[in-house]
Amino acid sequence: MEKLVLGLSTFGLGFGTVFVGLICLILIIKLMSLVFSGLNAKKAAAQEAPAPSAPAPAAEIPDRGQFIAAVSAAIAASIGGDVSGLRILSVKKVNND
Repeated sequence: MEKLVLGLSTFGLGFGTVFVGLICLILIIKLMSLVFSGLNAKKAAAQEAPAPSAPAPAAEIPDRGQFIAAVSAAIAASIGGDVSGLRILSVKKVNND
């Protein structure tokens, strides 16, 4: 009986220690999250620039056929395949804002 009580108390202390440690880690992570989110908010407010009023209209491609051929050749060269195996369905401008 004495061994059972000793075993259960050892198990309980170990289990309790693990959960107390986990709770401490969670609290530390929450605290750090609050600190860093406050710092990021201050940086974002300082660097915030006014947004443009309207997006610029998309520029037309002067020679669309040559552009598609160049893009097809570049893709085929990068994948090591043949240009005849490629089919480009659409081309859209990507904004890097």
